[in-house]
Amino acid sequence: MRLPSRNAEVTVHSRSASNIRLRIKRSKQFGLKSSSNPSFQSILPSIHSWKMAAAGDCNGSTANFTEVVLVRHGETSWNASRILQGHIDSELNDIGRQQAVAVASHLSKQEDFVAIYSSDLQRAAETARIIASRCNLPEVILDPSLRERHLGDLQGLKMRDAQKQKPIAYKHFLSAKRDQELPGGGESLIQLHERCTSFLENLARKHEGEKIIVVTHGGLLRELYRRACPMEPLNGKIMNTAVSVIHIHENGQNWTIKKWGDVSHLEEVGAKEDAFGGDKTSG
Repeated sequence: MRLPSRNAEVTVHSRSASNIRLRIKRSKQFGLKSSSNPSFQSILPSIHSWKMAAAGDCNGSTANFTEVVLVRHGETSWNASRILQGHIDSELNDIGRQQAVAVASHLSKQEDFVAIYSSDLQRAAETARIIASRCNLPEVILDPSLRERHLGDLQGLKMRDAQKQKPIAYKHFLSAKRDQELPGGGESLIQLHERCTSFLENLARKHEGEKIIVVTHGGLLRELYRRACPMEPLNGKIMNTAVSVIHIHENGQNWTIKKWGDVSHLEEVGAKEDAFGGDKTSG
């Protein structure tokens, strides 16, 4: 079986699947056992090092696009206990704070960040403040549009108990129907998608030609990936403090994934944990 090389390039030019252009450069092939590479979590089955770059973006200039560096929050005790969090607040645990310091140190080596935005939920906001301090950013701009999906009646339940205690909500949670709202005020996937993608499009217009950091949640990150790559399912896990990079072009309409799920900073400090994300499949 032949897989894409490490030099895969993907450019997504619009919401329409017909406008997706895929260009793959073949170099040294790599096989199924790729877990030794810490840089990226899997995007397609058995592919852990799937780097994505837009043609024309490789000179490093952000003149014609906004570079958005996406970070999932650090681990919480609820993550570790496999509790569905949704909009319920929970703080980082000790491992989560180690992860936040590690990703902050990693990002501080880059230059020219102009702003950092975060979900207003504590686990994301705390992660963002640690990053802001290391990156010399004066403030964290909190916004509820970056919150995790509202999980309705499932919030606060352990995953293993949800099916028994809230069977209807659990069934809706696992449903492939994207318009399926969750009982108890929970969002559908379509509602989550519209909330987070419209927010990022507005940020891209505001920060055209600039680099920003956005700290958010696993379920929301999956919807941002879906917006950029509607024809490529996101399999595998999104680890706590995983770093992804998206370039947003043309007044917020065209999205290009440059990097997805980088956790090399966690490998370096020994704080890589497989903590449950509450969105069915996140790490």
